[in-house]
Amino acid sequence: MSSIYIEGSTLFLKEALVLANLSEIEKAIRLLFSESPSDRWQVNLDALERLDTAGALFLHQLPDLADQYKSSLSLGPLPEHLKSIFKFATPLPNAVASTPPHLPFLERFGAAIFRLSQRAADFLYLMADLSYFSMQAVWNRRTLRRDAFVDQAYSIGAQALPIIGLILFLIGAVSALQSAAQLRQFGADIFVADLLAIGITTELGPLMTAIMVAGRSGSAIAAEIATMKFSEELDALRTMALDPLRFVAVPKMWAMVATVPLLTILADFIGILGGTVIGVFSMGISPTAFITQIISSLFLKDIVTGLVKSAFFAWIITVIAVYRGINFSGGAVGVGQAITSAVVSSLVGIIVLDLAFNLLFY
Repeated sequence: MSSIYIEGSTLFLKEALVLANLSEIEKAIRLLFSESPSDRWQVNLDALERLDTAGALFLHQLPDLADQYKSSLSLGPLPEHLKSIFKFATPLPNAVASTPPHLPFLERFGAAIFRLSQRAADFLYLMADLSYFSMQAVWNRRTLRRDAFVDQAYSIGAQALPIIGLILFLIGAVSALQSAAQLRQFGADIFVADLLAIGITTELGPLMTAIMVAGRSGSAIAAEIATMKFSEELDALRTMALDPLRFVAVPKMWAMVATVPLLTILADFIGILGGTVIGVFSMGISPTAFITQIISSLFLKDIVTGLVKSAFFAWIITVIAVYRGINFSGGAVGVGQAITSAVVSSLVGIIVLDLAFNLLFY
C-alpha cells in the first residue's frame, strides 16, 4: 500500500501509485485540499517506486483537481524509470466545440450546385448501366433470372390488380360525374363518353396506375435493395463476381416494364366501366348508345399513347427505386428514408415524363 503525507505545503507520494490504490489516494488528497488553508502545493515524487497508466493519468489531472479547490499545484520530477510511463499516458485534450465558418453566399451556392451535379451524375450512370444491362438480357437470356422475373411480375402485376381496379373504377365514375355536370348545361350528355374514353386511356389510366405501382412496388424495391446493402448482401454478390444490378435489379426492371402496361390496359377497361355505370344509371343514357359513343371516339393512337407512357413510367420507377436503395445509408431510419425518397422521387419523375409525352404527342 502506498503512503501519502504532507510537510507544510509539500505533498509526498511514495511506494506505488497504481489502479488498485488510486481511489484511496484520491479521497485523501481531496480531503487534504478541502481542509488545508494552503493555496499552493508542491508534489514530491522522489520516493515513488511503481506507477501504471492509471496513476500517470491521475498525476496529469492533479493540477485540475487542485484548481477545483481554488489551489495551485506543481508536480516535482519523477524517478527516471517512471518518466516513460508518465509521458506515454498523456491524456487527450478536451474537445473544443468549433462552429463552422460562415461561408459567403456564392461559396455555399457553388457547393450546393456541386453536390447536386454529383448526385445527378451518379443517377445518370446508374440509369445508363441498368438500361444497358436490361437490354443486354434480351439478347442473352441466360443472364436473366427467370424465377426472379416471374416472382416479381406476380408481385408487381397480379397482386396489385385489385387495388388498381378499385381506384380506377372510382376515378372513372368521378370523371363521368364531373364531365356530366358541365356538358348537361349544353344538352351534350352523350359526349361524356368521349371525354371518359380519351381521358382514361391517354392520361388517367397510365398516370394513376403508375402512381399506385410507385407507392406499392417502387417502395418495396427500394426497401429490399436498401436492406440488402445494410446486411452486406450486395458486397457478398460482388465478392462472388456477380454484378448487383444484373443479379437483383434487371429482373425487377423487366417485371415492371412487362406488367405495368398490362395493368394499364385493365385499368383503362375498369375505369371506362366505372364511367359507363354512372352514365347509364345516373344520367339515363342507354348502355348501347354510351358504349357505341365510346368505341367511335377512341383511336388506336390514344391506346398506344397510354401504353407507351406506362412503359416509360415503369422504367423511371425502377431506376429511381434502385438508385435510392443503393445509395441508402444508416440503419432502420435510413431504410425508411430510402423508401420515402423513392416514392416521392418516382412521383416527380412520373409527372415530368407525363408532361414530356403530352408535349410530344399533342
